Amino acid sequence: MDMRQREHIEAVVAATTRADALGSARTHDSIIQSSWRRCVHQYGLDPSRMQEARILPQTRLREHQQRIDDFARIARHGLETLYEQVAGMGYVVLLTDALGVTVDYIGDANTDSSLRRAGLYLGAEWSEAGAGTCAVGTALTTGQALTVHQIDHFDATHIPLTCTAAPLYDSRGALSAILDISALVSPQARDSQNLALQLVRIYAGHIENANFLRTHRQDWILKLNTSPEFVDVNPEYLIALDAGGRIVGHNRRAHAMLAAEIGRPIAPGETAASLIGVPFDALFDARIEELGRFVYSRPSELRAVPLAKSGALLYLSVMPPAPCVTPATHADAPRSVQVPAPLAALCGGDAALARQLERAAKLADSPINLLVNGETGSGKEYFAKALHRASARRAGPFVAVNCAAIPETLIESELFGHLPNSFSGAGPKAKRGLIQEADGGTLFLDEIGDMPRELQSRLLRVLAEGEVLAIGASRPVSVDVRVISATHHSLDALMHDGRFREDLYYRLNGARFTLPPLRERSDLDWLIDKFLEGAVTLSPGVRERLHRHEWPGNLRELCNVLRYARAVCSNGSIDIDDLPEGFGGVPAPAEAPRVVIEDFDPHRLPPEGMLLMQYLRAASWNLSAVARQIGVSRMTLYRRMARYGIKSPNQRDASGH
Repeated sequence: MDMRQREHIEAVVAATTRADALGSARTHDSIIQSSWRRCVHQYGLDPSRMQEARILPQTRLREHQQRIDDFARIARHGLETLYEQVAGMGYVVLLTDALGVTVDYIGDANTDSSLRRAGLYLGAEWSEAGAGTCAVGTALTTGQALTVHQIDHFDATHIPLTCTAAPLYDSRGALSAILDISALVSPQARDSQNLALQLVRIYAGHIENANFLRTHRQDWILKLNTSPEFVDVNPEYLIALDAGGRIVGHNRRAHAMLAAEIGRPIAPGETAASLIGVPFDALFDARIEELGRFVYSRPSELRAVPLAKSGALLYLSVMPPAPCVTPATHADAPRSVQVPAPLAALCGGDAALARQLERAAKLADSPINLLVNGETGSGKEYFAKALHRASARRAGPFVAVNCAAIPETLIESELFGHLPNSFSGAGPKAKRGLIQEADGGTLFLDEIGDMPRELQSRLLRVLAEGEVLAIGASRPVSVDVRVISATHHSLDALMHDGRFREDLYYRLNGARFTLPPLRERSDLDWLIDKFLEGAVTLSPGVRERLHRHEWPGNLRELCNVLRYARAVCSNGSIDIDDLPEGFGGVPAPAEAPRVVIEDFDPHRLPPEGMLLMQYLRAASWNLSAVARQIGVSRMTLYRRMARYGIKSPNQRDASGH
């Protein structure tokens, strides 16, 4: 530790522990001083402990890169162009995700080892809670562009560095990434970084606008500027409208300008998307039907539009939605659904499952929430993951939550997060909840029927408002998640018993999917071969035994049986003796209980039973026709009907019931 580092540590300790010492830190502005105090009092960091750079291993880095892949691809050109501007001055350019992990980086290969030691490298983690006051972490915390120069850093290891960062927001106002330029050495004066700060702000705006235009290419895009000469080539404000003329996106400058126009000025670091859903004619003194007169072909000086409240004049250029390009097909050819590869990989020809996957393909990019029913082990999470990978959200995270596995005392903090010391046992550090971790991606709520009722109202607010409020927090945070829920319970029955909120049910059940149990699937041989991957063969007796089994544990049980048999078999062939002990004996009862109803009421059936009733009634109780329609044998159909207590009218008449 050299003298400069020792003096820096003493200055940080004094500034964060003695009230009268803050005046001595006049070389640091209020943002830096506030960050130092957070580091000590909120994150529990020790200024005397100098830390090495935190570089994530490749496997974890890839996870972070995959979550932001689409955005990073768009941002790459901005990083390259910015680097061309600053490379000769010794800077490197970093792009981090919203957790402060460096997912892209451009630097001088000749200083590679020095940059890695300093943390100015791919995979470096620069959150404020982990690295202390730094440009990336403090920009993430405050939502502001800033320079953290030399002794502004909290950790004395970092005081040779100068770092300048700007937040990157998506089109709904959520902070998505950080653009940073940093250097190993620089002049001592902080003012030497004023140009760096301006460059980072400019290129952050370029990247945000490029991402905006790509995200909303299927919407109406409004480009606005206070100057008619620049409205087409360099718009200040970008707004996206849906077909009904309501705002579905905006860039950061448009958010600030229009929020002030309607009397709600945006505060520093604020990310609430308060303009989403606001009609066009509530903000501008024009009707949505008049957008045609603002297209590029008219002279820009004739495209003036006043703001509705202040009357301030802006110039507008309108881009209509890009046409959807579909492959040409023969006019008489039957229409078929193209099932994306992740979904198609779940089925080997079972007719009932194939129909569910075709429906899922149509809804892959829909914003509606989905509910998946099925017995335990029938593949509900596999289905949800495949749907996520088949959707436009595949670059975002897939976060799975088992509502039945988390202790009831912890589920609230796990889902919603908490501030430091906000409840007994919370600890000194804040924690992001799993809902916020899923921002921009898919939240999979498994066993949703087991969620405590008192938390159901909080989840309902997240779905209705697009906001999550951490325990102990006073302000909610905007989140953009698509929710897929799953259960082996009948939510209809839980609602009837008062254990599940009806309003939450209708929020979750935008569309319902019912996965068939393994004993009813016609593609068992395909599943067996897929699990074995051609590594071993099955004797005819084993295959026949597998077909006879009832599979109460469904896909999970099949996987366990084959994994065991593959491990103990000899000469690459599985025989009867290689099956687990007791397998294939007396069949275990199916997980889904049989419905025993004295006074038969079809409205009390679980979802899969009600679906079967619909098929039977539509076919006038022709059992052979229904079996063909849903792709099962008549014996399987009889077993299904018996499980749910369903009898044909003839059977009920003959028995007197």
